Amino acid sequence: MEPGTSQNRVFRFGLYEADAVAGELRKNGRKLKVQEQPFRVLVLLLERPGAVVTREEVRQALWPADTFVDFDHGLNTAVNKLRDALDDTASNPRFIETLARRGYRFIAPVEVVGTERVTAPQNATEAPLQTPVSRSSLLTHPDELPTASRGVVRVLFGLIQIMYLCFYVISLGKLASIERIVQPMVSRPYWVLSLVMVTAVVGIPTRLYLLAGVGFDSKSLHEKFRKLFPFVFPLDELWALAPFLAVHQLGIGLAFAATAALLYVPFSQRTLMLMNYRTTKEIR
Repeated sequence: MEPGTSQNRVFRFGLYEADAVAGELRKNGRKLKVQEQPFRVLVLLLERPGAVVTREEVRQALWPADTFVDFDHGLNTAVNKLRDALDDTASNPRFIETLARRGYRFIAPVEVVGTERVTAPQNATEAPLQTPVSRSSLLTHPDELPTASRGVVRVLFGLIQIMYLCFYVISLGKLASIERIVQPMVSRPYWVLSLVMVTAVVGIPTRLYLLAGVGFDSKSLHEKFRKLFPFVFPLDELWALAPFLAVHQLGIGLAFAATAALLYVPFSQRTLMLMNYRTTKEIR
């Protein structure tokens, strides 16, 4: 695609659509608030997906030689605002990749509306996608999720951590009761007690760490949780069986129902992080 041919173009990528004529950026048909300069930077990148657009090329296109501005600050600010609009980050980019001291590159597939062409990044090794939003991953992708209030996300995520802390503390305080419950079920109940104690000892500091992160609104919580998720997931799935420790009070039916619900909780934590609790948006 040749630069400068975007006047009558509409670009689609992921759940987003950029209308170069109207100067509008939309997500799922909903217009997003984007200033003119960041939008023009976006169009420059969409015209050449997968290619490096140098800072000098952006300067020549957007800041004429007779314009007296702090170009570096202006461009950094424009890209930063653009990333905010796209829910993108410099540290883990899905759309705009920063090449230090060189420029930027649009790394997602781009569809030009009105044509059958879907342009994949030039350095991509995988086969082109049939549609920009198709995903091969079993887990939910951020593009597939609605945006939620950061405050709501913090409250819900914090409540989940408190719930697990209650599981751990109550179970450690009732080890004798747990032994009586599991003794008729297993030949060596001390293995179950050991598992409860070890996982609770690991889980308590983990939950306190996540609770502190969400309580103090840590900007890097999303990235930290993403790294912790492979370790937290098996722990949470194991503790989904916790309702059976109270089977005499709940009954077998409610214990099964509660366990079924708890099996989904690890995924719900990940979804909350993806919805609106991302890493700090900064230009590297």
